[in-house]
Amino acid sequence: MRIGVVQHDIVWEDREANYARLAPQVARAAAAGAELVLLSETFSTGFSMTPGIGEPEDGPSAGFLRAQAAEHGVWVAGSCPEIAPGEELPYNSLVLAGPDGTVHRYRKLHPFTHGGEAERYLGGDAPVSLEIGGLRITPFICYDLRFADAFWSAAETTDVYLVTANWPATRRHHWTTLLRARAIENQAYVVACNRVGTGGDGIEHAGDSQVIDPMGELLATAAGGETLVLADVDAAEVAATRKRFQFLADR
Repeated sequence: MRIGVVQHDIVWEDREANYARLAPQVARAAAAGAELVLLSETFSTGFSMTPGIGEPEDGPSAGFLRAQAAEHGVWVAGSCPEIAPGEELPYNSLVLAGPDGTVHRYRKLHPFTHGGEAERYLGGDAPVSLEIGGLRITPFICYDLRFADAFWSAAETTDVYLVTANWPATRRHHWTTLLRARAIENQAYVVACNRVGTGGDGIEHAGDSQVIDPMGELLATAAGGETLVLADVDAAEVAATRKRFQFLADR
C-alpha cells in the first residue's frame, strides 16, 4: 500500500479554513497514488484547550474526512476533538474514514498532562487495530509515542503504526528518536505525521514527518514546511523481518 503523509499548518480553531486548505492536499496525495492519507493531530482546530472546542462524534471534522475518502477513493485519517454520547468532555479521537463509508475510531490513550490536555479531554481505553488492504494498522496520537508498552501490546497484530501529532519543535529530537525506536523494537513500519507552523498557543512545530521501515531505516522524511511524504509499505516485509530476527518472541 502507498501511504501519503500530509505535513501541514493549521489555522487555529477555524475548521472551515482548515477544510479548504486540506482538501487540495488530500487530492494531491490521492493523485500521487496514495491509498491511505494521514493528516495531523487535531487537523481542523489545532491543539486547542479552549472550553467548547469539542464537536459531536460524526461531526463536521469526521464529515470532512468521510467526504474526502469518498471523493478520492482512499482512506483518510486525522484526529479531532469529539464528544461521545453521554459525555461532557471530548476525546482526542483519530478518525479513519474509508471510501465505502466505513469509519474507525481510536481515542488517544494518554492525554498530555504537561499541556493541560488531561483537564480538557478524556483518555481512551485501549489501542485499536484494524485491517486495510491486507495491512494490520494500529493508530496512536502524539504523546502516546512516549509509552512503549502501548505499542508493545499491539505489536503481534500490527504491520503499520500510524502516529499523528502536534509535536513541539523544542523537543523534535525526542520525536524522531522515539519514532525510530518504536519501529525497531516492534519490527513494524511507523508512519508519522506532525504539523508545522505556530499554533494559537504560541508553540512552534517543526514537522519532521517520516516513514520508517521495520528495521528502523527511513523510507521518506520531511523537513519543516508544508509538503507531502509518500512511501510504499508491505505486510510481507514485516513478516520477513520478524522471521529473520525473532526478537518479539523473546519478550
